[in-house]
Amino acid sequence: MTRTWTADGLLESVRGFQAACVITAAADLDLFTVLGDTPMNAERLAGKINADPRATGVLLDALAALELLMKKGDTYEVPADVAGLLTEDSPTNVLAGVRHLGNCLRRWDQLARVVNTGRPAQREPSIRGEAADCGSFIDAMSNFAGPMAPQIIERLSPLRFQRMLDIGGASGTWTVAFLRAVPDSTAVLFDLPEVIPMARTRLARAGLADRVSLVAGNFDADELPGGADFAWLSAIAHQNSREQNRILYRRIYAALVKGGTLAIRDVVMDASKTQPVAGALFAVNMLVGTEGGGTFTLDEFTQDLHVAGFTDVELVHQGQAMDSLIRARKP
Repeated sequence: MTRTWTADGLLESVRGFQAACVITAAADLDLFTVLGDTPMNAERLAGKINADPRATGVLLDALAALELLMKKGDTYEVPADVAGLLTEDSPTNVLAGVRHLGNCLRRWDQLARVVNTGRPAQREPSIRGEAADCGSFIDAMSNFAGPMAPQIIERLSPLRFQRMLDIGGASGTWTVAFLRAVPDSTAVLFDLPEVIPMARTRLARAGLADRVSLVAGNFDADELPGGADFAWLSAIAHQNSREQNRILYRRIYAALVKGGTLAIRDVVMDASKTQPVAGALFAVNMLVGTEGGGTFTLDEFTQDLHVAGFTDVELVHQGQAMDSLIRARKP
């Protein structure tokens, strides 16, 4: 059924940026953590976060209007449910995901210029700085992947492998999940040098450090560690053009032993490239953020995997976002 737009509905959709900007600004300022269990007025909080008192008050009132803070008199406090999501000391916080989406928002703001020039948006670091933004991106991938990991692994069952290669494995969320699912296996996590310390910390916390080799490198330029019978490529393909993916698939093919399996988690689009909706919008995210990335159809994945030498390409699961699964085999 075709949607019927009204002026009010259209303008309300466009106004969606307002709440997003309020929330991501508060996350960048770490406002919720500083408030914590200690209610404060705007002036006192401004002093704590090194901000302008008037501007802080306006932001706090907007957060209270959105019911992310409670205001009593001139004092603000964090509700318990919000504290669980947006304070640094909460084990269930999603601050990294919120901050990463704030970084995305700054690039989306340049969309018209990107379409005009064909060039990705200029990257502007948050007030937290480039290093902190990199950390937010890595931790955000864990925020997004952690809740879906059990279901994804179940869809790939039965899982049998001796050695896993986690390509662009970030801080190790997927490595941990797969090693727990296959207790007698080992893994190699391959990612950029600056990411490896984050992975080392997470793997040690999970008690799995002795089952994982950490290898620093760039999958766009370096050969991958060999000897694995299972390779995992999670939320990577969309960052690349199809030609870049063909090169990467060849590297994965070379790294796998004969009979090895490659599993890909990503968006898989229909032939029109308009469904799923989340995938069409994510293609815009890649347009503003990468040189050639995008979202691809099953036929495109299949063609590119075949060029690299893989056979038996199958769509294991068709999801509505970053949860589709493709499996292929090295003969």
